Amino acid sequence: MDTPSTLHITSNPTPKNLDDDGREKRTGTWITASAHIITAVIGSGVLSLAWAIAQLGWIAGPSVLMAFSFITYFTSTLLADAYRAPDPVHGKRNYTYMDVVRASLGGKKVQLCGIAQYVNLVGVTIGYTITASISIVAVKKSNCFHDHGHDAHCKPSNYPYMILFALIQMMLSQIPNFHKLSWLSILAAIMSFAYSLIGLGLSIAKVAGGVHTTTTLTGAEVGPNLSSSEKVWRTFQAVGDIAFAYAYSTVLIEIQDTLKSHPPENKTMKRASLVGVSTTTLFYMLCGCLGYAAFGNDAPGNFLTGFGFFEPFWLIDIANICIAIHLIGAYQVFCQPIFGFVEMKCRQRWPESKFITREHEINVPCCGAFPVNMFRLVWRSAYVMITALIAMIFPFFNSFLGLIGAGSFYPLTVYFPIEMYIARVKIPKFSFTWVWLKILSYTCLVISLVAAIGSVQGLLSDLKKYQPFKTE
Repeated sequence: MDTPSTLHITSNPTPKNLDDDGREKRTGTWITASAHIITAVIGSGVLSLAWAIAQLGWIAGPSVLMAFSFITYFTSTLLADAYRAPDPVHGKRNYTYMDVVRASLGGKKVQLCGIAQYVNLVGVTIGYTITASISIVAVKKSNCFHDHGHDAHCKPSNYPYMILFALIQMMLSQIPNFHKLSWLSILAAIMSFAYSLIGLGLSIAKVAGGVHTTTTLTGAEVGPNLSSSEKVWRTFQAVGDIAFAYAYSTVLIEIQDTLKSHPPENKTMKRASLVGVSTTTLFYMLCGCLGYAAFGNDAPGNFLTGFGFFEPFWLIDIANICIAIHLIGAYQVFCQPIFGFVEMKCRQRWPESKFITREHEINVPCCGAFPVNMFRLVWRSAYVMITALIAMIFPFFNSFLGLIGAGSFYPLTVYFPIEMYIARVKIPKFSFTWVWLKILSYTCLVISLVAAIGSVQGLLSDLKKYQPFKTE
Protein backbone atom coordinates (compact mmCIF):
# COMPACT_ATOMS: atom_id res chain seq x y z
CA MET A 1 0.00 0.00 0.00
CA ASP A 2 1.35 3.41 -0.96
CA THR A 3 2.08 5.85 1.80
CA PRO A 4 0.91 9.48 1.43
CA SER A 5 4.50 10.56 0.82
CA THR A 6 4.86 8.01 -2.01
CA LEU A 7 1.68 9.25 -3.63
CA HIS A 8 3.02 12.79 -3.48
CA ILE A 9 6.28 11.82 -5.15
CA THR A 10 4.66 9.92 -8.03
CA SER A 11 2.01 12.55 -8.89
CA ASN A 12 4.47 14.30 -11.28
CA PRO A 13 3.40 17.95 -10.78
CA THR A 14 4.49 20.71 -13.19
CA PRO A 15 8.01 21.82 -12.19
CA LYS A 16 8.13 25.21 -10.53
CA ASN A 17 10.29 26.68 -13.30
CA LEU A 18 7.83 25.64 -16.05
CA ASP A 19 4.39 26.91 -17.05
CA ASP A 20 1.28 24.83 -17.69
CA ASP A 21 2.38 24.26 -21.31
CA GLY A 22 5.82 22.94 -20.34
CA ARG A 23 7.64 26.08 -21.47
CA GLU A 24 9.93 28.26 -19.38
CA LYS A 25 7.92 30.08 -16.71
CA ARG A 26 6.69 33.46 -17.93
CA THR A 27 7.42 36.40 -15.66
CA GLY A 28 5.87 39.36 -17.50
CA THR A 29 3.54 41.81 -15.75
CA TRP A 30 1.27 44.65 -16.88
CA ILE A 31 4.25 46.97 -16.43
CA THR A 32 6.53 45.04 -18.80
CA ALA A 33 3.63 44.55 -21.26
CA SER A 34 2.89 48.29 -21.14
CA ALA A 35 6.57 48.98 -21.86
CA HIS A 36 6.43 46.64 -24.88
CA ILE A 37 3.25 48.38 -26.12
CA ILE A 38 4.64 51.89 -25.63
CA THR A 39 7.87 50.81 -27.37
CA ALA A 40 5.84 49.43 -30.28
CA VAL A 41 3.31 52.28 -30.49
CA ILE A 42 5.27 55.46 -29.70
CA GLY A 43 7.62 54.91 -32.57
CA SER A 44 8.45 56.96 -35.56
CA GLY A 45 4.71 57.53 -36.03
CA VAL A 46 4.69 60.32 -33.43
CA LEU A 47 7.15 62.33 -35.49
CA SER A 48 4.78 62.64 -38.46
CA LEU A 49 1.66 63.60 -36.50
CA ALA A 50 2.18 67.38 -36.75
CA TRP A 51 2.33 66.95 -40.54
CA ALA A 52 -0.74 64.69 -40.50
CA ILE A 53 -2.77 67.18 -38.42
CA ALA A 54 -1.62 69.95 -40.79
CA GLN A 55 -3.17 68.07 -43.72
CA LEU A 56 -6.45 67.37 -41.88
CA GLY A 57 -6.90 70.56 -39.84
CA TRP A 58 -8.12 71.31 -36.33
CA ILE A 59 -11.42 69.44 -36.65
CA ALA A 60 -10.63 66.28 -38.61
CA GLY A 61 -7.07 65.85 -37.27
CA PRO A 62 -7.79 65.32 -33.54
CA SER A 63 -11.05 63.52 -34.40
CA VAL A 64 -9.28 60.94 -36.59
CA LEU A 65 -6.58 60.53 -33.93
CA MET A 66 -9.15 59.84 -31.18
CA ALA A 67 -11.16 57.52 -33.45
CA PHE A 68 -8.08 55.36 -34.16
CA SER A 69 -7.30 55.35 -30.44
CA PHE A 70 -10.74 54.05 -29.45
CA ILE A 71 -10.83 51.47 -32.25
CA THR A 72 -7.34 50.20 -31.41
CA TYR A 73 -8.13 49.79 -27.71
CA PHE A 74 -11.50 48.15 -28.35
CA THR A 75 -10.14 45.59 -30.81
CA SER A 76 -7.09 44.92 -28.63
CA THR A 77 -9.43 43.79 -25.82
CA LEU A 78 -11.11 41.39 -28.26
CA LEU A 79 -7.72 40.08 -29.35
CA ALA A 80 -6.51 39.64 -25.75
CA ASP A 81 -9.44 37.30 -25.05
CA ALA A 82 -8.39 35.11 -27.98
CA TYR A 83 -4.93 34.27 -26.57
CA ARG A 84 -6.37 31.18 -24.88
CA ALA A 85 -9.03 29.09 -26.61
CA PRO A 86 -11.77 28.10 -26.27
CA ASP A 87 -11.85 29.62 -22.79
CA PRO A 88 -10.04 32.99 -22.42
CA VAL A 89 -8.74 32.09 -18.92
CA HIS A 90 -8.19 28.32 -18.83
CA GLY A 91 -8.04 27.37 -22.52
CA LYS A 92 -5.03 26.26 -24.56
CA ARG A 93 -2.41 28.94 -25.20
CA ASN A 94 -1.86 30.33 -28.70
CA TYR A 95 1.66 31.69 -29.14
CA THR A 96 1.28 33.78 -32.30
CA TYR A 97 -1.36 35.81 -34.11
CA MET A 98 -1.63 33.00 -36.71
CA ASP A 99 -2.22 30.44 -33.92
CA VAL A 100 -5.04 32.62 -32.57
CA VAL A 101 -6.69 32.87 -35.99
CA ARG A 102 -6.25 29.10 -36.52
CA ALA A 103 -7.97 28.35 -33.20
CA SER A 104 -10.90 30.75 -33.77
CA LEU A 105 -11.45 30.81 -37.56
CA GLY A 106 -9.25 28.25 -39.32
CA GLY A 107 -9.15 27.67 -43.07
CA LYS A 108 -7.54 30.06 -45.54
CA LYS A 109 -7.89 32.95 -43.10
CA VAL A 110 -4.83 31.61 -41.25
CA GLN A 111 -2.68 32.09 -44.36
CA LEU A 112 -4.21 35.52 -45.02
CA CYS A 113 -3.40 36.53 -41.46
CA GLY A 114 0.17 35.28 -41.82
CA ILE A 115 0.72 37.24 -45.03
CA ALA A 116 -0.76 40.44 -43.53
CA GLN A 117 1.16 40.13 -40.27
CA TYR A 118 4.60 39.26 -41.57
CA VAL A 119 4.51 41.67 -44.52
CA ASN A 120 3.61 44.38 -42.01
CA LEU A 121 6.39 43.38 -39.61
CA VAL A 122 8.95 43.42 -42.41
CA GLY A 123 7.67 46.84 -43.51
CA VAL A 124 7.93 48.23 -39.99
CA THR A 125 11.53 47.05 -39.59
CA ILE A 126 12.39 48.70 -42.93
CA GLY A 127 10.61 51.88 -41.82
CA TYR A 128 12.51 51.94 -38.53
CA THR A 129 15.82 51.54 -40.34
CA ILE A 130 14.94 54.60 -42.45
CA THR A 131 13.82 56.63 -39.44
CA ALA A 132 16.81 55.77 -37.25
CA SER A 133 19.24 56.83 -39.99
CA ILE A 134 17.31 60.07 -40.56
CA SER A 135 17.56 60.84 -36.84
CA ILE A 136 21.32 60.20 -36.70
CA VAL A 137 21.84 62.34 -39.82
CA ALA A 138 19.74 65.07 -38.15
CA VAL A 139 22.36 65.27 -35.39
CA LYS A 140 25.05 66.02 -37.99
CA LYS A 141 22.77 68.51 -39.74
CA SER A 142 21.91 70.25 -36.48
CA ASN A 143 25.59 70.77 -35.65
CA CYS A 144 26.31 71.87 -39.24
CA PHE A 145 23.49 74.46 -39.17
CA HIS A 146 24.69 75.69 -35.78
CA ASP A 147 28.25 76.15 -37.05
CA HIS A 148 27.56 77.49 -40.56
CA GLY A 149 24.12 79.11 -40.39
CA HIS A 150 20.59 77.94 -41.15
CA ASP A 151 21.03 78.36 -44.92
CA ALA A 152 24.16 76.21 -45.11
CA HIS A 153 24.28 73.25 -47.50
CA CYS A 154 24.17 70.47 -44.88
CA LYS A 155 23.13 67.19 -46.51
CA PRO A 156 25.15 64.22 -45.22
CA SER A 157 24.31 60.78 -46.64
CA ASN A 158 21.97 58.45 -44.74
CA TYR A 159 23.62 55.28 -45.98
CA PRO A 160 26.56 54.97 -43.52
CA TYR A 161 24.09 55.30 -40.63
CA MET A 162 21.74 52.68 -42.06
CA ILE A 163 24.73 50.35 -42.17
CA LEU A 164 25.63 51.25 -38.56
CA PHE A 165 22.03 50.63 -37.46
CA ALA A 166 22.07 47.25 -39.25
CA LEU A 167 25.31 46.22 -37.52
CA ILE A 168 23.80 47.00 -34.11
CA GLN A 169 20.68 45.03 -35.02
CA MET A 170 22.76 42.04 -36.11
CA MET A 171 24.16 41.82 -32.60
CA LEU A 172 20.85 42.40 -30.79
CA SER A 173 19.05 39.96 -33.06
CA GLN A 174 20.96 37.13 -31.38
CA ILE A 175 18.76 37.65 -28.29
CA PRO A 176 16.93 34.29 -28.45
CA ASN A 177 13.30 35.37 -28.04
CA PHE A 178 10.73 37.92 -26.89
CA HIS A 179 10.98 36.84 -23.25
CA LYS A 180 14.53 38.22 -23.02
CA LEU A 181 13.61 41.66 -24.39
CA SER A 182 11.98 43.34 -21.36
CA TRP A 183 15.08 45.37 -20.44
CA LEU A 184 15.42 46.64 -24.02
CA SER A 185 11.73 47.59 -24.24
CA ILE A 186 11.86 49.49 -20.94
CA LEU A 187 14.93 51.42 -22.13
CA ALA A 188 13.24 52.13 -25.47
CA ALA A 189 10.02 53.27 -23.75
CA ILE A 190 12.03 55.73 -21.62
CA MET A 191 13.68 57.07 -24.79
CA SER A 192 10.30 57.50 -26.50
CA PHE A 193 9.03 59.56 -23.57
CA ALA A 194 12.23 61.61 -23.63
CA TYR A 195 12.11 62.66 -27.29
CA SER A 196 8.33 63.15 -27.23
CA LEU A 197 8.69 65.50 -24.26
CA ILE A 198 11.53 67.38 -25.95
CA GLY A 199 9.47 67.83 -29.12
CA LEU A 200 6.52 68.89 -27.00
CA GLY A 201 8.62 71.40 -25.05
CA LEU A 202 10.12 72.89 -28.22
CA SER A 203 6.64 73.25 -29.75
CA ILE A 204 5.31 75.00 -26.61
CA ALA A 205 8.34 77.31 -26.59
CA LYS A 206 7.79 78.20 -30.25
CA VAL A 207 4.07 78.91 -29.70
CA ALA A 208 4.81 80.93 -26.54
CA GLY A 209 7.46 82.90 -28.45
CA GLY A 210 4.72 84.43 -30.58
CA VAL A 211 5.91 83.06 -33.94
CA HIS A 212 3.11 83.60 -36.46
CA THR A 213 1.91 80.47 -38.22
CA THR A 214 -1.14 79.78 -40.37
CA THR A 215 -3.50 77.09 -39.06
CA THR A 216 -7.02 76.38 -40.30
CA LEU A 217 -10.00 74.22 -39.43
CA THR A 218 -9.47 72.18 -42.62
CA GLY A 219 -5.66 72.07 -42.69
CA ALA A 220 -3.31 72.96 -45.54
CA GLU A 221 -5.16 75.15 -48.04
CA VAL A 222 -5.35 74.72 -51.79
CA GLY A 223 -3.37 77.47 -53.52
CA PRO A 224 -0.25 78.16 -55.60
CA ASN A 225 1.80 75.62 -53.65
CA LEU A 226 -0.88 72.95 -53.26
CA SER A 227 -3.27 71.74 -55.95
CA SER A 228 -6.68 70.31 -55.09
CA SER A 229 -5.60 66.80 -56.14
CA GLU A 230 -2.46 67.02 -53.98
CA LYS A 231 -4.65 68.12 -51.06
CA VAL A 232 -6.76 64.98 -51.47
CA TRP A 233 -3.72 62.68 -51.74
CA ARG A 234 -2.07 64.26 -48.69
CA THR A 235 -5.28 63.93 -46.68
CA PHE A 236 -5.43 60.22 -47.52
CA GLN A 237 -1.76 59.78 -46.65
CA ALA A 238 -2.23 61.60 -43.33
CA VAL A 239 -4.91 59.06 -42.36
CA GLY A 240 -2.40 56.29 -43.16
CA ASP A 241 0.25 57.96 -41.00
CA ILE A 242 -2.14 58.10 -38.05
CA ALA A 243 -3.09 54.44 -38.61
CA PHE A 244 0.63 53.55 -38.53
CA ALA A 245 1.00 55.44 -35.26
CA TYR A 246 -1.27 52.87 -33.57
CA ALA A 247 0.16 49.73 -35.19
CA TYR A 248 0.85 47.21 -32.43
CA SER A 249 -1.79 44.52 -32.96
CA THR A 250 0.81 42.63 -35.02
CA VAL A 251 2.79 41.90 -31.86
CA LEU A 252 -0.01 41.90 -29.23
CA ILE A 253 -0.24 38.11 -28.92
CA GLU A 254 3.54 37.76 -28.70
CA ILE A 255 3.56 40.39 -25.92
CA GLN A 256 0.73 38.60 -24.12
CA ASP A 257 2.68 35.34 -24.31
CA THR A 258 5.30 36.86 -21.97
CA LEU A 259 2.80 37.37 -19.12
CA LYS A 260 2.45 35.39 -15.89
CA SER A 261 -0.61 33.15 -15.59
CA HIS A 262 -1.89 34.90 -12.46
CA PRO A 263 -3.78 37.14 -12.76
CA PRO A 264 -5.19 35.77 -16.06
CA GLU A 265 -3.23 36.93 -19.11
CA ASN A 266 -6.25 38.50 -20.82
CA LYS A 267 -7.03 40.64 -17.78
CA THR A 268 -3.40 41.78 -17.49
CA MET A 269 -3.18 42.45 -21.24
CA LYS A 270 -6.33 44.58 -21.24
CA ARG A 271 -4.90 46.66 -18.41
CA ALA A 272 -1.58 47.02 -20.27
CA SER A 273 -3.43 47.99 -23.46
CA LEU A 274 -5.42 50.65 -21.62
CA VAL A 275 -2.25 52.09 -20.07
CA GLY A 276 -0.29 51.88 -23.34
CA VAL A 277 -2.98 53.29 -25.65
CA SER A 278 -4.05 56.03 -23.19
CA THR A 279 -0.46 57.14 -22.64
CA THR A 280 0.37 57.20 -26.32
CA THR A 281 -2.87 58.99 -27.24
CA LEU A 282 -2.10 61.75 -24.73
CA PHE A 283 1.36 62.17 -26.24
CA TYR A 284 -0.02 62.02 -29.77
CA MET A 285 -2.64 64.68 -29.13
CA LEU A 286 -0.09 66.97 -27.48
CA CYS A 287 2.68 66.40 -30.06
CA GLY A 288 0.34 66.52 -33.06
CA CYS A 289 -1.72 69.53 -32.02
CA LEU A 290 1.09 71.57 -30.49
CA GLY A 291 3.34 70.68 -33.42
CA TYR A 292 0.67 71.98 -35.78
CA ALA A 293 0.25 75.13 -33.69
CA ALA A 294 4.03 75.68 -33.81
CA PHE A 295 4.51 75.08 -37.55
CA GLY A 296 1.08 75.64 -39.02
CA ASN A 297 0.21 74.33 -42.47
CA ASP A 298 3.93 74.11 -43.33
CA ALA A 299 4.64 71.48 -40.65
CA PRO A 300 7.55 69.22 -41.74
CA GLY A 301 7.02 65.51 -42.31
CA ASN A 302 9.21 64.74 -39.30
CA PHE A 303 9.05 67.53 -36.77
CA LEU A 304 12.38 66.73 -35.09
CA THR A 305 14.43 66.00 -38.20
CA GLY A 306 12.64 68.28 -40.70
CA PHE A 307 14.25 71.31 -39.05
CA GLY A 308 11.30 73.30 -37.99
CA PHE A 309 13.57 73.65 -34.95
CA PHE A 310 17.22 74.75 -35.20
CA GLU A 311 17.98 75.81 -31.64
CA PRO A 312 18.93 74.84 -29.03
CA PHE A 313 20.91 72.50 -31.25
CA TRP A 314 22.18 70.37 -28.33
CA LEU A 315 18.61 69.61 -27.20
CA ILE A 316 17.61 68.63 -30.73
CA ASP A 317 20.69 66.37 -30.82
CA ILE A 318 19.59 64.68 -27.58
CA ALA A 319 16.07 64.16 -28.97
CA ASN A 320 17.37 62.54 -32.14
CA ILE A 321 19.78 60.31 -30.24
CA CYS A 322 16.81 59.21 -28.08
CA ILE A 323 14.84 58.42 -31.26
CA ALA A 324 17.69 56.28 -32.59
CA ILE A 325 18.05 54.37 -29.29
CA HIS A 326 14.28 53.87 -29.09
CA LEU A 327 14.13 52.50 -32.62
CA ILE A 328 16.96 50.08 -31.87
CA GLY A 329 14.64 48.50 -29.26
CA ALA A 330 11.45 48.88 -31.31
CA TYR A 331 13.07 47.08 -34.27
CA GLN A 332 13.60 44.04 -32.05
CA VAL A 333 10.01 44.11 -30.74
CA PHE A 334 8.73 43.88 -34.33
CA CYS A 335 11.27 41.46 -35.80
CA GLN A 336 11.24 38.83 -33.00
CA PRO A 337 7.89 37.36 -34.19
CA ILE A 338 9.39 36.96 -37.68
CA PHE A 339 12.47 35.27 -36.27
CA GLY A 340 10.41 32.96 -34.07
CA PHE A 341 8.08 31.94 -36.92
CA VAL A 342 10.86 31.11 -39.41
CA GLU A 343 12.93 29.22 -36.83
CA MET A 344 9.93 27.19 -35.64
CA LYS A 345 9.09 26.18 -39.23
CA CYS A 346 12.71 25.23 -39.93
CA ARG A 347 12.94 23.11 -36.76
CA GLN A 348 9.75 21.30 -37.78
CA ARG A 349 11.00 20.76 -41.34
CA TRP A 350 14.57 19.64 -40.44
CA PRO A 351 14.45 18.34 -36.84
CA GLU A 352 17.67 16.32 -37.27
CA SER A 353 19.79 19.23 -38.50
CA LYS A 354 22.38 20.17 -35.90
CA PHE A 355 22.98 23.45 -37.76
CA ILE A 356 19.39 24.45 -36.97
CA THR A 357 18.84 22.87 -33.55
CA ARG A 358 22.17 22.82 -31.69
CA GLU A 359 22.75 25.57 -29.11
CA HIS A 360 26.25 26.64 -28.07
CA GLU A 361 27.00 28.62 -24.94
CA ILE A 362 29.51 31.47 -24.97
CA ASN A 363 30.64 33.20 -21.80
CA VAL A 364 30.08 36.93 -22.19
CA PRO A 365 31.80 39.23 -19.64
CA CYS A 366 29.29 40.70 -17.15
CA CYS A 367 26.43 38.73 -18.77
CA GLY A 368 27.35 35.11 -18.10
CA ALA A 369 26.54 32.29 -20.52
CA PHE A 370 24.87 33.42 -23.76
CA PRO A 371 23.21 30.88 -26.11
CA VAL A 372 24.40 30.97 -29.73
CA ASN A 373 22.80 29.01 -32.56
CA MET A 374 24.50 28.96 -35.98
CA PHE A 375 21.25 29.00 -37.97
CA ARG A 376 19.98 31.91 -35.87
CA LEU A 377 23.25 33.75 -36.41
CA VAL A 378 23.20 33.34 -40.21
CA TRP A 379 19.49 33.79 -40.93
CA ARG A 380 18.88 36.76 -38.60
CA SER A 381 21.97 38.57 -39.86
CA ALA A 382 20.82 38.02 -43.45
CA TYR A 383 17.35 39.38 -42.60
CA VAL A 384 18.80 42.55 -41.08
CA MET A 385 21.05 43.09 -44.10
CA ILE A 386 18.15 42.69 -46.56
CA THR A 387 15.88 45.14 -44.68
CA ALA A 388 18.75 47.65 -44.55
CA LEU A 389 19.30 47.31 -48.30
CA ILE A 390 15.60 47.92 -49.04
CA ALA A 391 15.66 50.95 -46.71
CA MET A 392 18.64 52.34 -48.65
CA ILE A 393 16.71 52.03 -51.92
CA PHE A 394 13.42 53.54 -50.63
CA PRO A 395 14.29 56.08 -47.90
CA PHE A 396 10.92 57.90 -47.90
CA PHE A 397 9.63 58.57 -44.40
CA ASN A 398 5.99 59.71 -44.60
CA SER A 399 4.86 57.73 -47.63
CA PHE A 400 6.39 54.51 -46.31
CA LEU A 401 4.80 54.93 -42.87
CA GLY A 402 1.41 55.69 -44.39
CA LEU A 403 1.51 52.62 -46.65
CA ILE A 404 2.49 50.29 -43.80
CA GLY A 405 -0.21 51.75 -41.56
CA ALA A 406 -2.91 51.49 -44.20
CA GLY A 407 -1.92 47.94 -45.14
CA SER A 408 -1.94 46.56 -41.60
CA PHE A 409 -4.61 48.53 -39.77
CA TYR A 410 -7.69 46.93 -41.29
CA PRO A 411 -6.77 43.22 -41.40
CA LEU A 412 -4.78 42.98 -38.17
CA THR A 413 -6.26 45.66 -35.92
CA VAL A 414 -9.91 45.45 -37.03
CA TYR A 415 -10.97 42.54 -39.27
CA PHE A 416 -9.47 39.50 -37.52
CA PRO A 417 -10.20 40.60 -33.91
CA ILE A 418 -13.85 41.31 -34.81
CA GLU A 419 -14.32 38.10 -36.86
CA MET A 420 -12.74 35.99 -34.10
CA TYR A 421 -14.97 37.60 -31.47
CA ILE A 422 -18.11 36.94 -33.56
CA ALA A 423 -17.06 33.29 -34.08
CA ARG A 424 -15.98 32.70 -30.47
CA VAL A 425 -19.06 34.23 -28.82
CA LYS A 426 -21.34 32.86 -31.59
CA ILE A 427 -23.11 36.18 -32.20
CA PRO A 428 -26.22 35.59 -34.36
CA LYS A 429 -26.22 37.06 -37.86
CA PHE A 430 -28.09 40.35 -38.22
CA SER A 431 -28.37 40.83 -34.46
CA PHE A 432 -27.71 44.36 -33.19
CA THR A 433 -24.17 43.51 -32.03
CA TRP A 434 -23.36 41.70 -35.29
CA VAL A 435 -24.59 44.64 -37.40
CA TRP A 436 -22.65 47.38 -35.60
CA LEU A 437 -19.46 45.27 -35.53
CA LYS A 438 -19.78 44.74 -39.30
CA ILE A 439 -20.41 48.47 -39.84
CA LEU A 440 -17.24 49.24 -37.86
CA SER A 441 -15.29 46.66 -39.87
CA TYR A 442 -16.41 47.90 -43.30
CA THR A 443 -15.91 51.55 -42.34
CA CYS A 444 -12.32 50.78 -41.36
CA LEU A 445 -11.83 48.88 -44.63
CA VAL A 446 -12.81 51.99 -46.62
CA ILE A 447 -10.51 54.17 -44.49
CA SER A 448 -7.59 51.77 -45.01
CA LEU A 449 -8.12 51.63 -48.78
CA VAL A 450 -8.25 55.42 -48.99
CA ALA A 451 -5.07 55.74 -46.89
CA ALA A 452 -3.27 53.11 -48.99
CA ILE A 453 -4.14 54.93 -52.23
CA GLY A 454 -2.80 58.22 -50.83
CA SER A 455 0.40 56.59 -49.61
CA VAL A 456 1.08 54.80 -52.90
CA GLN A 457 0.62 58.09 -54.74
CA GLY A 458 3.01 59.78 -52.29
CA LEU A 459 5.57 57.00 -52.73
CA LEU A 460 5.39 57.26 -56.52
CA SER A 461 5.79 61.03 -56.29
CA ASP A 462 8.86 60.60 -54.05
CA LEU A 463 10.37 58.06 -56.44
CA LYS A 464 10.09 60.51 -59.36
CA LYS A 465 12.09 63.09 -57.43
CA TYR A 466 14.71 60.71 -56.06
CA GLN A 467 17.71 58.90 -57.56
CA PRO A 468 18.85 55.93 -55.50
CA PHE A 469 22.39 56.04 -54.13
CA LYS A 470 22.99 59.58 -55.33
CA THR A 471 24.91 61.40 -52.60
CA GLU A 472 25.17 65.12 -52.24
